[in-house]
Amino acid sequence: MAHACLNWIGTREAADLPSVAHSIDPLVDPRWDRFVEQHPRSSVFHSKAWLTALHRSYGYKPVAFTTSAPDQDLENALVFCRVESWLTGRRLVSLPFSDHCEPLVSSGEIQHILTGALEEESRKGKWRYLEMRPLQPIKLVTPLRHTEVAYAFHQLDLEPSLDTLFRNLHKDSIQRKIRRAEREGLQYREGSTPELLDQFYELVKITRKRHHLPPQSRQWFATLMECCGDAAKIRVALKGEMPVAAMMTIRHKDTMVYKYGCSDSRFNNLGGMHLLFWTTIQESKAAGLRYLDFGRTDAGQEGLITFKNRWGATQSSLTYSRYGIAETSTHMFDLYAHEWKSKAAKYVLSNFPAGVLSLIGRAVYRHIG
Repeated sequence: MAHACLNWIGTREAADLPSVAHSIDPLVDPRWDRFVEQHPRSSVFHSKAWLTALHRSYGYKPVAFTTSAPDQDLENALVFCRVESWLTGRRLVSLPFSDHCEPLVSSGEIQHILTGALEEESRKGKWRYLEMRPLQPIKLVTPLRHTEVAYAFHQLDLEPSLDTLFRNLHKDSIQRKIRRAEREGLQYREGSTPELLDQFYELVKITRKRHHLPPQSRQWFATLMECCGDAAKIRVALKGEMPVAAMMTIRHKDTMVYKYGCSDSRFNNLGGMHLLFWTTIQESKAAGLRYLDFGRTDAGQEGLITFKNRWGATQSSLTYSRYGIAETSTHMFDLYAHEWKSKAAKYVLSNFPAGVLSLIGRAVYRHIG
């Protein structure tokens, strides 16, 4: 009987290639931190801090596949989380709630070995599918069912001078809003205090309700702040003592990552979010960082895509690939998510009070991943 296999396109050379793949737990393997810090394509989503937050908040179990033996330095890895849910099925995701997650592998030959081990794990564990979220497209040759979802990805190069970065901003919708925020006397606060977290989370709830979606739990954000330490920061814009916009950023190596943003739409004309982004750019530039990661955007969110483009960020395509270990990679949540996007579901959710939406969020997000 033919044995199906996932293969990265690339030739294999028999000489000097490791033939055995190992699975490791990044949360306990002492080599992981150094490997992530030194690898040129690693991101905050590979970090032990991010993986720990996922594990503590949602119970996801990280696993990485590598050809490096236990007594060797790590040279490569594919990292996933085991997501086990009665609602959405059992699957391997690289990685849940992460905008992107590059395979930290340098050659097609090593990729071939690791993906063979990955398929063996998938079949042995009876995972419904595996999902990859690479920044750069990966070509796989496989008879297995393959589906893709495309997103937009934006990243701002901070190498130019601050004056040049400001001149590159859209004059009407960005520069003008930054000056408006200054004229309005908006205050800026940053840090990781419980007070700032409370202000941020209240705006998260307002924003998610505006989009007819339940918020993630406050505990997720608190855990993320705790795990990331000084690298994570909440930024809040206030009109007087009223929070009008907020965001959470995480610094990793030479990149500042914009992970979450929220606002009170009644005050959007004051330019609070614009003030937060511009202050973040100034701070990142002063710290010698190279990039501001604006994160992913759904392909249909043209307004948000335009907003990010107007900051001078470079737009690229981000493609999530799913490979079904079973006959189909479709699962219950595909249908459930589609229903969420329907007008009927949005109407129902829009009529729930914020407290009920928070309870719904706590119940369902661990099943999403």
